[in-house]
Amino acid sequence: MQNGRQIDVSTQVERVKRKTRPWKSIIALLLAIASAVISHQARRGTFTTNNLTNQFIAYGTAVLFLVFGSIATYGLAGKSRELLEPTAGQAHSAIVRYAILLVGAFTTLVITLVLFGVDVSQLVLGGAITTVFLSIAAQQALGNVFAGLVLVFARPFQVGDAVRLQAGALGGTLDGIVTDIGITYVRFHTDGSVMSIPNSQVLNAMVGPIPPEAEDAEVVADGKSGTPGGPEQPQPRPAGPV
Repeated sequence: MQNGRQIDVSTQVERVKRKTRPWKSIIALLLAIASAVISHQARRGTFTTNNLTNQFIAYGTAVLFLVFGSIATYGLAGKSRELLEPTAGQAHSAIVRYAILLVGAFTTLVITLVLFGVDVSQLVLGGAITTVFLSIAAQQALGNVFAGLVLVFARPFQVGDAVRLQAGALGGTLDGIVTDIGITYVRFHTDGSVMSIPNSQVLNAMVGPIPPEAEDAEVVADGKSGTPGGPEQPQPRPAGPV
């Protein structure tokens, strides 16, 4: 009985933590913004005429911005994954979480350097050029990732649906059952095997349910049987001489 109560208490504590987690992230974000504003005003000498005091306030609030900004980024990224995972799936919600973490971490780092008086123009320019080259190099992979996100949110089909894909890149028509919608590939079970098709090709293809005549055509009738796939029936003998 005591173990059951402990389990119930731990479950309730976990639920309370999940409910309060977004508020913690929002409060941390507001504190980060306030710290950035105070640090910027202190660098301009708004609070006192003593230069040393202004620098102390500016650097101290800059450190607070770094701490609160990191907490807010991590919390909001985790909360976005929890919200998207039931609808978008584990793989795509993880992509959104990583994207928020990268953007938030980069933004927090740049603003922190600005608050410390560091010239970040070369850093931003170098990062932008690096991003452009990486985007060009990984254009096909990124295209499949974004196509996968479109497929998840648009939902032209779901896992377990029997669909027909028709596109020139697929060599014509492909009928199969969707077994998985991944980050870069959609997996189809067709002709007794599993095929992995890039998300970009699936997104560019015509998608629809398999027509009934196509399903009936899969049943091949035996030439010697009276019914398709049925037992062999005796054939009538030619009439002999009377």
